[in-house]
This record gives sequence, structure tokens and C-alpha cells, in this order.
Amino acid sequence: MKSKRQRKILEIITNNSIETQEELAQALIREGYNVTQATVSRDIREMELSKVSVNGRQKYAVSVNGSISANNKYVRVLNDGVISVETAGNLLVIKTVPGMAMAVAAAIDALEIKEIVGCIAGDDTIMCAIKNADDTETVKEVLESQLDR
Repeated sequence: MKSKRQRKILEIITNNSIETQEELAQALIREGYNVTQATVSRDIREMELSKVSVNGRQKYAVSVNGSISANNKYVRVLNDGVISVETAGNLLVIKTVPGMAMAVAAAIDALEIKEIVGCIAGDDTIMCAIKNADDTETVKEVLESQLDR
């Protein structure tokens, strides 16, 4: 039951702007799950969800910290290689230090951000295709949250 509920939580936060535990609990109840705020709080902690800022508002998102902290080399590659991250529709255009694009793209792929369909790397530029344009800003913020800037 817990894993099914947590899969539903991922679906809900991916498809909706959920700002509070209360909103998440209400969404779960609408989906037929009998939950309390304490259960939702526990799930958020176990799933390592975090809040990201989107258009000046906070919303729950899947944290990449769990997968990144397990392997800090990806953080180093991102910090050493990324110069800028810009959105263009459903694409992220990531500028890197010359010669680092392929390593940075591999680090991004290792993060397993589900909204990223794939990355194409040149010498100093990466194009990341995002499933839909609505998620592009969120993915940008998740990536930028990993940078020491």
C-alpha cells in the first residue's frame, strides 16, 4: 500500500503544483487514499521530496539529492562544467566549459530526472529534451540547485 501511495504522490506532484502537505493529503484523499498529514509528512521525508521555486511560488518536486549524494562525482562534474542553463520551450540549453559537454550530459543522465527524455552533447553545449514545456523550468531549477553558485 505504501509503495502504491508513494507512486501516486509522484504522479500528483508531477502533474500538479502542490505547495503544502495539506494540499498533497487532499489530492491523495480525492484519489481514494485514506491519509493523515503525518503519513504525508513521512512519505515526503522517505521519498526525499523537496520544494522548488517556480514562478515565485514553492512546489514539491522530486529531489535529485538522494541520487547525487550517493555519488558526489556528478556534483563535481556539474560544478566544474556548467556555465549556464537556459530554457527554450521544452528544451534546456546548457553551456559548458569547452570539452565538458559530454561529461556533464552523462552526469545529468545519471541523475535520472524523469522529466528529461534525453540529452545531446556537443563540445560545449548540451540540448536536453524535456517531456513537456511546463516541466522545463522545474528541471532547470533542479539542476541549478546542484550548482555551488
